[in-house]
Amino acid sequence: MKKKVLTGAVVMAMAASMLFGCSGSSSSGTTTAAGETAGEEAAGGDAAEETQGEESTGEKVKIALLVTGSFGDKAFNDSAQAGMERLMNEMGDQVEVQMIEMGNDKTKFEGSMLDASESDADIIITGLWDMKEITEQVAQEFPEKRYIIFDTDVDYSLGDLSNVYSMSYKQNECAFLAGVLAASLTTSDVEYANDDAVIGFVGARDTAVVINDSAVGYIQGAQFVNPDIKVMVSYVGSYVDSATAKELALTQYSSGADCVFVAAGPASVGVIEAAAESQRYVIGVDSDQALAYEGQEEANYIVSSAIKNVGDSLVDAVKKDLAGELPYGEYQVLGLEDGVVGLADNEIYQSIVPEEIQQAVNDAKDKIISGEIEVNTAYGMDEATLNEIIDSAQ
Repeated sequence: MKKKVLTGAVVMAMAASMLFGCSGSSSSGTTTAAGETAGEEAAGGDAAEETQGEESTGEKVKIALLVTGSFGDKAFNDSAQAGMERLMNEMGDQVEVQMIEMGNDKTKFEGSMLDASESDADIIITGLWDMKEITEQVAQEFPEKRYIIFDTDVDYSLGDLSNVYSMSYKQNECAFLAGVLAASLTTSDVEYANDDAVIGFVGARDTAVVINDSAVGYIQGAQFVNPDIKVMVSYVGSYVDSATAKELALTQYSSGADCVFVAAGPASVGVIEAAAESQRYVIGVDSDQALAYEGQEEANYIVSSAIKNVGDSLVDAVKKDLAGELPYGEYQVLGLEDGVVGLADNEIYQSIVPEEIQQAVNDAKDKIISGEIEVNTAYGMDEATLNEIIDSAQ
């Protein structure tokens, strides 16, 4: 069950002649790379489906990845970057990639998206909920372009969005496995566990359904192991406030939690710091965060991570595009069965987690895939039910 997501350093910019015709002036940084031999052309045509799988004309497919924030987040952006680097390594003869950091100023996101759409990029990739409305608007203005948006959907009823493929991930499924792991560790004989059946969850915003989806899955997974387990739940109120995230985690650790699952984007680093200071375990999120801290003291406490393999899903989407098989105009949700989500299985996980607990996690995974276990989701769940789940676990 290897789910490693390796984050690489930003690829050095190639020669100026290989840059896209009009890179985003509002971006805070760009990375461009290209292969050297001829590939397929995916530009041109009046609709997305007409441009996929065209015969080679000697031109490479030009891809622009736009990320909110910046690379180095040890989460989604690094995973997306790793995916683009893998794509260049595997298909450098067919694709040319530009990676754009849009920073944290949301007022500049639309300008960056427009710049990328006005350039000679064939495929524009972006993600997360704060790019949803921008993608819905801009994609209709540039019907000849193809758009891939991850970790959110678009409202296809708003107009002609047949050139947009949207995908998100079943974070509730990998969160369920995180709950199984945490509940199994908390009363085990591992070094930093105590005798109390108490674990924790620190999420970004309580208004974000994607975060609540992780909370719901985590609680269900923990209760699958021990119906009487206590799960402390706290919300940062932000995706970037690592100081508050750290305070919340320190409170949970001092209140008896020996393993905390964090789903707070870049703010997750605060929880990881708290775990190291408290000498307790933490389950990371989005990418294999133990690898991001490789060689540092913090890595020893990151027992695993609930991974959403953004990078792999983007590689798969681009390959399907080039083969003319990506279902533009549709929204897909990818999970364990698709090999897109799961728990990080690395040397730290193997050294800390006893074999019987690893087997329990694997068994739960198999049961989810087979349909024997149906994981609850916060999507479509009313607020009263969500609050009842969270309150009853604490």
